[in-house]
Amino acid sequence: MTPAEQRAKRIKVVAFDIDGVMTNGGLMLGDDGLEYKTFHSLDGLGLKMLKASGITMAIVTARSSNVVSVRAKNIGITHIYQGAENKLIAFQKLIADLGVTAEECAFMGDDVVDLPPMRRAGLAVTVPHAMPLVKQHAHYVTERQAGMGAVRELCELIMKAQGTFDEQMAPFLI
Repeated sequence: MTPAEQRAKRIKVVAFDIDGVMTNGGLMLGDDGLEYKTFHSLDGLGLKMLKASGITMAIVTARSSNVVSVRAKNIGITHIYQGAENKLIAFQKLIADLGVTAEECAFMGDDVVDLPPMRRAGLAVTVPHAMPLVKQHAHYVTERQAGMGAVRELCELIMKAQGTFDEQMAPFLI
């Protein structure tokens, strides 16, 4: 078992950044001032299976966008911290509200603003295009790119480490 898999065994909560993690990091703004984001369906199903495996999920993002609320609702994420310019404060509130330790949490981010919670989390995860300093502090760097299944890769890592992956795949193998 790899060190990242060993850390994943203990995880009860996973917090995700949005831009550059759940999306490819591009920001699309319409003439009407609305913000548009592209999410990948692979990630959505992975998140639903992770939730069904008993893992609590959260979003911690510095930006605020209605589309993030809609996406969170669609995949069953109820802990949402938008406009969290200090992500460590949001992360600390999350773990206090849920009564878990930082070691029982994973945090997935891609930029230096994500480092404070990543450095305290039991499992710090990032994506291949992350800033070099972020990759230096990550326990695991996904093979898949942000917005293209990187979140799903983390979900499967945790499910495999905790022995719930086969159970989640069973309905698709009938």
